[in-house]
Amino acid sequence: METISENRCFGGVQGVYRHKAKSTGCDMTFGLFLPPSAARGPVPVLWYLSGLTCTHENAMTKAHAQAHAAQHGIALVFPDTSPRGEGVADDPAYDLGQGAGFYVNATQDPWAAHFRMWDYISTDLPRVLMANFALDEGRQAITGHSMGGHGALTLTMRLPGRFASVSAFAPIANPSQSDWGRKQLTAYLGTDQAAWAGHDATLLMRETGFDGPVLIDQGSNDQFLDLLKPEALAEAMTARRQSGIFRMQPGYDHSYFFVSSFIGDHIAFHAQAFAE
Repeated sequence: METISENRCFGGVQGVYRHKAKSTGCDMTFGLFLPPSAARGPVPVLWYLSGLTCTHENAMTKAHAQAHAAQHGIALVFPDTSPRGEGVADDPAYDLGQGAGFYVNATQDPWAAHFRMWDYISTDLPRVLMANFALDEGRQAITGHSMGGHGALTLTMRLPGRFASVSAFAPIANPSQSDWGRKQLTAYLGTDQAAWAGHDATLLMRETGFDGPVLIDQGSNDQFLDLLKPEALAEAMTARRQSGIFRMQPGYDHSYFFVSSFIGDHIAFHAQAFAE
């Protein structure tokens, strides 16, 4: 593992690191914020999965999460959204290829060789983190924005016992029924829609739900509402009587102004789950 940078931040350390990942077959970069309390022993960890076009850096610099995490003694992990580099497949469109990994294990060419973000987030990166930093493996939670919200919700429901809580900002909630999902799921997983079901939060909510608290924030002025389909997830949560909160935030859009406005609520929500 290579240290790219480490900066003092709210009494803790905001680092950026690079390592070789077996799952993606290339170097991967991630950000990690360690709160001041990490100097005294392992701390709980909150994963933040970013959305389309993002790298590890977007949320690290725009979400304004570190102050809240330092207050609650929580580490923050900011993974990249896809494999990158020479020889890694890409596409001219912003919503496919590099920057648009969708947190799945691709099975179709030319994506299958490197686009295995499910394995990277669920297996490879956790091993690196737990081996090198003062993190409490038994206390993990996850959140994400847009495509990252989709990843956070699907990982939580398919990895029971891994995460104490899950939250999401404007998640792609029903990708199998959305143009912002059908294109990518077809490209990465093929035309058999049975293979898509494990990557659709609404379908997973209907089938299994989550044995823990859920918090969803969605902006009412989000320019991508028709693609996100939040109403489908809200209906699935209601039908399953899922323990959770779904908030429609008046006037907010899809930007990091929206995320930064409510990130404090989300970190406090996860801190409460760690305390229970």
